[in-house]
Amino acid sequence: MSSGDPIAQFRYEGGKPDEVLEFLKRTRSELRMLRKVRVWRKHIHVVDINGDFFEVTDLGYPDANVIPVLDALNTAYRRDAIHQEIDAEFKEFKTGRRYAWAADRVM
Repeated sequence: MSSGDPIAQFRYEGGKPDEVLEFLKRTRSELRMLRKVRVWRKHIHVVDINGDFFEVTDLGYPDANVIPVLDALNTAYRRDAIHQEIDAEFKEFKTGRRYAWAADRVM
């Protein structure tokens, strides 16, 4: 497979982020350990350690529904800055974000 072709592709239909999450769950076994997520204005690449990737089209960093997708992929990003315009072609984030033990506990 060439490095420029996605292993799988999904077209996002506005207002339905759950369908993107289902696509990622179904096709996740085709990738190795996830390494990074690249987010353009109109599409997303989920990249593994071998450089293989999935593509989600018609969803990008300006969209509000990109947040649940990035969270599901354990992406390390700043929620307050994700929707801001940039001069670069895409935004790139590492995956594998972990929460500290008991971070969600209320004392």
